[in-house]
Amino acid sequence: MSIDPWGTGTRDTVIAALDRAVAAHRDRIMLDFGGQTFSYGDVDRLSTAFAHALAALGIGAGDTVLSMLNNNVDAVVCWLAANKLRAVSVPINTALRGEFLRHQIGDSGAKVVVAEADYVARIGAVADGLPEMHTLLHRGDLSALPRIAATVAALDAHRGDVTDAFPDKPDPSDLAMLVYTSGTTGPSKGCMIPYNYMCNLARLQLRAGPATADDVTYTPLPLFHLNAICVGVVATILTGSRLVVAPRFSVSAFWPEVERSGATIASILGGMGALLAQAGDCDAATRCHGHIHTVRGNPFTEETKAIWRERFGARQVGGNGYGLTEASVVTSLAGGDYAAPGSSGTRIPDFDVRIVDDAGREVPPGTAGEILIRPNQPDIMFQGYWRRPEETLKVTTDLWLHSGDMGKFDEAGFFYFVDRKKDYLRRRGENISSFEMESAFNQHPAIEEAAVHAVFSPRGEDDVKVTAVLAAGATLTAEALFHWSTDKVPYYALPRYIEFRETLPKNPQGRVLKYELREEGKTAATWDLEDTDIQVAKR
Repeated sequence: MSIDPWGTGTRDTVIAALDRAVAAHRDRIMLDFGGQTFSYGDVDRLSTAFAHALAALGIGAGDTVLSMLNNNVDAVVCWLAANKLRAVSVPINTALRGEFLRHQIGDSGAKVVVAEADYVARIGAVADGLPEMHTLLHRGDLSALPRIAATVAALDAHRGDVTDAFPDKPDPSDLAMLVYTSGTTGPSKGCMIPYNYMCNLARLQLRAGPATADDVTYTPLPLFHLNAICVGVVATILTGSRLVVAPRFSVSAFWPEVERSGATIASILGGMGALLAQAGDCDAATRCHGHIHTVRGNPFTEETKAIWRERFGARQVGGNGYGLTEASVVTSLAGGDYAAPGSSGTRIPDFDVRIVDDAGREVPPGTAGEILIRPNQPDIMFQGYWRRPEETLKVTTDLWLHSGDMGKFDEAGFFYFVDRKKDYLRRRGENISSFEMESAFNQHPAIEEAAVHAVFSPRGEDDVKVTAVLAAGATLTAEALFHWSTDKVPYYALPRYIEFRETLPKNPQGRVLKYELREEGKTAATWDLEDTDIQVAKR
């Protein structure tokens, strides 16, 4: 195995890339939200004006600005405005509520929070635990003002009107963004993402799925995820192309939007691709045959790939890559290269990736072990966990990032993901903290102890199961616990399975043996949401 030598690589920031794009094609359409379009010049002007407004609110270099916004132009403007001040953008999941929400706003130390009006009540409910937040800007009209110490004002009153450029530009090594990941032994942590990481991730995705200025990319992915941010917005800026952003994923709306927008690339998740492949006939899909030449996303089964090629005329389907928030994408393939079935590409020259056993010894090809990663260039990985140096040290033993994931390489160098070593779950494209889930379910007065863990799903992502022990003398049905949880956890984290037991399996140190619960999966005593007529609404 040859290892690429250390080098500086291409270094960039999204602000420098936007400056170049505006200089080259100011009037070209950059963003399309359901037909509402914004040129590169529009985005530059709006973000500069809002940056001046944020500065008037006391935001400067190094400060955090948190946003809880739907897929709309303000989600992009807020991020770019913060970065133009060399401040740190913190986009968070709009489904957060309760302790999940309080933790991320409080941990980020955000002085200014920008949120949809519909989410202000949630923030107000936890505002007593947010001493650093002094201003809450709401997008849209409020039905009632929350009774909180922070100033609450309309975003429309703070959009700004000064458009003088900022001469002090961020450096590629500067901190650009915090992206919160799921916690496994504690609360979720903010990954510190530098500018060069974001641009490099976009370049890597363009390597895997090339695009030109003539392409139009369609995505329904949320603008609080690195996927939509980097693979969507940053890659669009780097290529001078157009990005069409849907409010959310919809099977029925997908092909009509592709037809309306003239999209040539789809940036989705593998599960979405499977749903579209299995959907009934659609006139718009028939008319758009061959319009989408590239479908980005993971994981795509070989069967789904074949359907997309034959039924929809796509030439390149799926990303064949492995990565994590801390380290971007570390295995992948250049567009059009052969991928061994079931593999996630090969090592990318930007990273050194090794597979080791529990003693840290590298294992031979074909043997599974923990995935270790380090960069071959500066500023292409995370800079650590925000305000958590001890947690950063735990995952960077011997100056390697210990992923907590299991994988293997074959003799030809193709990589295969095997399993998750950590206890986190992944469902519908979302990482879920078992720690935070258990904290939520343990608040129920009838629950003595709860374990939240994954159950294998043939759809390619985990299903969530709550295995709980009831308090002495308590009575509770699984359906009642599920309905209770709808106001306690994000919709994407709601459990499919619930089971009550007298005890949980534990080791001598008292830690729950989740691997046993995972292996047992759905037992005869397990309640299954899909066996009911309960409809889960996205919130």
